[in-house]
Amino acid sequence: MKLYKNISIILVTFGCLLGAKTSFGQDPEFTQFYSNPLYLNPAFAGSKVCPRVALNHRNQWANLSGSFVTTSASYDQMVQSISGGLGLMVMTDNAAKTMKTTRVSGMYAYNQAVTRKFSINLGVEATFFQKSIDWDKLTFGDMIDPRRGFVFETNDVRREGAVTGIDFSAGAIGYTENFFFGFAAHHLTEPQESLIKDDSKLPMKLTGHAGAIIPIGGGSKYAASDASVSPNILFRQQGTFTQLNMGVYIKKGPLTGGIWYRNQDAFITSIGIETDFFKIGYSYDVTVSKLSLASGGSHELSMGINFSCRPKKPKFRTISCPSF
Repeated sequence: MKLYKNISIILVTFGCLLGAKTSFGQDPEFTQFYSNPLYLNPAFAGSKVCPRVALNHRNQWANLSGSFVTTSASYDQMVQSISGGLGLMVMTDNAAKTMKTTRVSGMYAYNQAVTRKFSINLGVEATFFQKSIDWDKLTFGDMIDPRRGFVFETNDVRREGAVTGIDFSAGAIGYTENFFFGFAAHHLTEPQESLIKDDSKLPMKLTGHAGAIIPIGGGSKYAASDASVSPNILFRQQGTFTQLNMGVYIKKGPLTGGIWYRNQDAFITSIGIETDFFKIGYSYDVTVSKLSLASGGSHELSMGINFSCRPKKPKFRTISCPSF
């Protein structure tokens, strides 16, 4: 019964995707926004000044045979000679082991100090993407025998191959020592992702995010205390889809814990350990929508490496934001 339910979910998903005359895609989701900063906003490129590597892996709806598995790797650093940061990100998204998307993105973020306490980053991003589908793993309604299951050949016209294209995004971040806010617009040109002749644009994704670092137990500055509370909010819209995340992180020494709520979808818990050089974090999405019993929630793992460096002129201010 469970297997049939999982197959039904996949069947409905891809039936809608391939059968509709007009369909619209949606970006993969990462819960640990700040452990994958270049994916959140290209203006984060070089925000740590020194070289940084970030690795992220997410398994969404793990109990379903048609889960969504997304992996990304990124590198960024500040380059003083061009007054900004450079970043590179590679991401793969495998939907139900059937549809695969690969994206390779390059980013540049210009850094400008507005006052002694307030700075802005302005980022741009160019992406090459490829989307492909494995037709042999799809199932259709005309393949089902009421008693024996999937035993027939489908009469649907076979469509497979890959589609490639170029995509552009931009973002901005304003920040002080303890407060930050940002805005990002991904898929500015709304590229075509159709694997068939029908129209299938990827809608523009608009993201607004803000937060603060509030030291506790010592000093008025973040650097003066090893404990802090960080309330955060994120709003996202892509096509007709909207998302609101609200949460808080609590940091004590190398340990960080967080709890979030994503509107009408999930409660999110996270835990992480960070040193000057290395960090690792884990989060779990407790699904509260109608999928809650079947989905098994979502698991996400992040790792990061922060390399040390000695800038010739320490004129660039780092962004104090959560690590996960």
